Amino acid sequence: MIYLDYQATTPLAPEARDAMLRWMDGPGGSGFGNPHSPHRMGRQAAAAVELARDQVAALFPAGGRVIFTSGATEAINLAIRGSGSTGAVSYSAIEHAAVIDTAETAGRSHVLNVARNGQCNTRQDLPNDTRLVCLMQVNNEIGTIQPTVEWHRKAKANNALYLCDAVQAYGKIEVTGADMIAVSAHKLHGPKGIGALWVRDGVDLDEVQTGGGQENGVRSGTLSPMLCAGFGVAAQEARERMAEDAEHVEKLWHRARDLFEEWELNGSEDARWHGNMNIRPKGPNGGGLDVNRLMSECREVMFSAGSACASGSGRTSHVLEAIGLSAKQAKASIRLGWGRYTTMEEIETAAAKINAAAKAQGIEAGA
Repeated sequence: MIYLDYQATTPLAPEARDAMLRWMDGPGGSGFGNPHSPHRMGRQAAAAVELARDQVAALFPAGGRVIFTSGATEAINLAIRGSGSTGAVSYSAIEHAAVIDTAETAGRSHVLNVARNGQCNTRQDLPNDTRLVCLMQVNNEIGTIQPTVEWHRKAKANNALYLCDAVQAYGKIEVTGADMIAVSAHKLHGPKGIGALWVRDGVDLDEVQTGGGQENGVRSGTLSPMLCAGFGVAAQEARERMAEDAEHVEKLWHRARDLFEEWELNGSEDARWHGNMNIRPKGPNGGGLDVNRLMSECREVMFSAGSACASGSGRTSHVLEAIGLSAKQAKASIRLGWGRYTTMEEIETAAAKINAAAKAQGIEAGA
């Protein structure tokens, strides 16, 4: 099988797996201790958690703290619900559902419009009642890099906080400044089931998940040393290999663009992470491509018809709609994602299969 769905999840790095194994010890071992217990095993587990916290923090700006969560969705919920109840939340039209759904149920909200190139329009003003601005750094569906620095400035000028969903950016490019940043381990070759919220010094949060008062009284629940250790080593590997990984991704991008040159790219060519290629056949209706049939006929190639979080819902992608695609164009779009462990041969083989399957539908991508 050829895996080209890196935006949905990434393969677990062997270094992260090795780090996790120690903390899976059962009877006779010493790695299963509760990190919140005061005895020796608990202190050992707590030390592993704090080492991981430092490793994760090294990819964030200086001057903040890392709160471990079960994933980016929980981190986003903690940021939105824990940062205050007065005022509205303003978010871009292409945010992940974790932001949109949480903002809409947390009180008043405003939607910020997006240009056709897939970037949040910086010419618009923030509504005066905004208390929190939510803008991701790299879009999960089309890969566009957002003008986060400008929106952070706008938030500060409005006396609002700024939350950045950096799930697709963390460990790949430098994470820009914000008041809060949400990330997930399994998007940078770490384990599923753990993420983090980085909180700038001076920003206070109310406890959203109550219980034992762990994580400095902000997020209750027993931490998993195994997951923390895997996350920490994955973050360390990403930091050390960032330039190498980016160079590899860039080579794959240019080859893929050549192989899919007759397809239309959704979103900016340049202002994007080049490990994400969201494309459709040219034409007003995306050539009428049946993506479900395409995926069935290319079952050895793992790719997406959109965000994995919304796949199977039957809904048209809100991201593709926001950049001006018709419903038919959006439904004829596919997303290919690659990264550290993808080979050039896999890109070439996948392209041959996808292009052949599209042609079998009577679709010439350039028509």
